[in-house]
Amino acid sequence: MTRFGDLKLFTGNANPELAEEIAEHIGVALGECMVGRFSDGEVHIRLGESVRGSNVFVIQPTSAPVNEHLMELLIMIDALKRASARTINVVIPYYGYARQDRKARARDPITAKLVANLLQTAGATRMISMDLHAGQIQGFFDIPVDHLVAIPILADYFLAKHIENPVVVSPDMGGVTRARAFAERLGAPIAIIDKRRPDVNIAEVMNIIGDIKGKTAILIDDMIDTAGTITLGAKALLERGAEAVYACCTHPVLSGKGVERLEKSEIREVVVTNTIALPAEKRIDKIKVLSVAELIAEAILRVHTHRSVSQLFD
Repeated sequence: MTRFGDLKLFTGNANPELAEEIAEHIGVALGECMVGRFSDGEVHIRLGESVRGSNVFVIQPTSAPVNEHLMELLIMIDALKRASARTINVVIPYYGYARQDRKARARDPITAKLVANLLQTAGATRMISMDLHAGQIQGFFDIPVDHLVAIPILADYFLAKHIENPVVVSPDMGGVTRARAFAERLGAPIAIIDKRRPDVNIAEVMNIIGDIKGKTAILIDDMIDTAGTITLGAKALLERGAEAVYACCTHPVLSGKGVERLEKSEIREVVVTNTIALPAEKRIDKIKVLSVAELIAEAILRVHTHRSVSQLFD
C-alpha cells in the first residue's frame, strides 16, 4: 500500500518517460508490467503484481504508431479487468484518431467513436485526456471523461518571456475558442487566419482577420502534424506586417516533413508539451518541450480522492 492507499499506475510503451514523471510527482512507483511482442508481432502483456481491488491508472497516449499503442492499451485494460482491478482509468494525453470525429463525406467512418467503444468494451471505467481535437468526443463515451487543457502551461511560459505587443493568432476558425482563452491569460488581442483546405493535410491561407501589423504573433493550435498550416500561417503573418512569429501547441505529432518545415520556417520558437514522446531526431533547437506531468498527476490524485478536477483551471 502507498500513502494514497490503493492507487496504482501502469504504462505501456508509448511514453514511459511521461509516466515516470507523473509517478514521481504523485510519489508512487510505476506498477510492474511487461509489455512485449510475441514472435509473430502480437502484443503480450504480463502484470507483475496484484491489482485486486485497486484504482488503476494506465498512462498511454495513442500516438504513432497509433495502432500498436492502442492495442497495447486495450490488452492492458483487459488484463487489469481480469485481474479484478476495482477501477481502470485510462490516461490518454494524446487521443489518436480524434480528427475522425464526424462524417465529412458520404461513407466516412467515425473512428474517434469506434475507439471510444473499444476502450469501454475492453473495460475502461474512466478516461482522462488532454486537449481533444474535438470537444464532442467526450460525448462518445458512456463513462466519465476528464478533459484537461494545456493553455495554463503554455501561457505561463509566454508570460515569463515578457513579449512586447503580442497578438494571439488562431490558425483557423475552429480554434478561435482556444485562442481566446489563451489570449485572456496573456492579456493580448486575437487574430484569425481564414483558410481553406483543398485536400487532406494541405492548407491554403485566404485572409487574416485582426490587427497584426508590428506585433509579435503567437500561433496556437491543439496539434502540429505536418506543420503545413502553421508554417503557411507564419509566412502570411510576416508578409502582412507581423514583427515576429512564435507557435505553440499541446501535441507535437510532427509526421512527414513536419520537423523539416518547422526548421526551415521563419518561426522563432515552437513550444509544445510532452503528451507525445519526441524522439531525438525531432528535438531540433527551435522546439521547446514543456511538461504536463504535474497537471496530469494532480488530476489523477483528484480523481482518486474524489475531488473536483475542473477546479484545476479556475
